[in-house]
Amino acid sequence: MKNNRPQEKTLVLIKPDGVQRSLIGEIIHRYERTGLKLVGLKFFTPSTKLVEQHYLMDKGWLEAVGNKSIASYKKRGKKLPFSDSKKCGLRILETLKKYLSAGPVVAMVWQGNEAVGIVRKITGGTEPLTSDVGTIRGDLTLDSIILADIDGRAVRNLIHASGSSEEANKEIKIWFKPSEIVKYRLVQEEVLYDVDLNGIME
Repeated sequence: MKNNRPQEKTLVLIKPDGVQRSLIGEIIHRYERTGLKLVGLKFFTPSTKLVEQHYLMDKGWLEAVGNKSIASYKKRGKKLPFSDSKKCGLRILETLKKYLSAGPVVAMVWQGNEAVGIVRKITGGTEPLTSDVGTIRGDLTLDSIILADIDGRAVRNLIHASGSSEEANKEIKIWFKPSEIVKYRLVQEEVLYDVDLNGIME
């Protein structure tokens, strides 16, 4: 089979709310039917230490997420919980640690052409309320930033999906050992990647 396409990998986590609402099969089905290949799969309850490691792998994450949150508060004309972006980021980190360690998650590695972009498109935007119809978050949940703020918690948006190829490579190393990534071939790859579609006819 001739395949000159790069096989990108990306991390997907079905968060505790997705597991509790019995959406595991539905979510996996949505990614699988695009032609992406599942090459890593785990089911366990992550520790707060693992969750913290996941979010703090990028040294600028705290300030970036803090600034984003502050901008969101200002846009909605709401009182700022913190004027300092780092303190705001730390507050968000604590809510995420509590959220992701509240119960079991499904950690997955998906592989395929433009895997990061395909998964992000199918998953939808961070906030379910403003996610497009047809996306997982847009179709399967109804949470919003406003409701999460009222409750003082993280937005329950079912899934984490890597934001870039570089981010995916770092995240996969946090959640999976190299030996836990399975190398195998799918029959459908003949149709998806074979340049000449050779081997279809007997």
